[in-house]
Amino acid sequence: MSEQDDNKPLTFLEMLHSVLAAAIGVQSGKRRERDFSRGKPSHFIILGILFTALFVLVIFSIVKLVLHFAGA
Repeated sequence: MSEQDDNKPLTFLEMLHSVLAAAIGVQSGKRRERDFSRGKPSHFIILGILFTALFVLVIFSIVKLVLHFAGA
């Protein structure tokens, strides 16, 4: 990365990739350092909460669907 890239804020896709990688535990040290130096904590918190809510809704929907087809 160039000097200019080090000062540029993270894009939405970079933040989303970091949140997803961290959620499954495969975040690299290099990217974690990049996140801490260029990212805003509030953005990661908001994305983390949204990802968690979406994940819970998807799991809930899958369980409801399986129970519906099982006749319960």
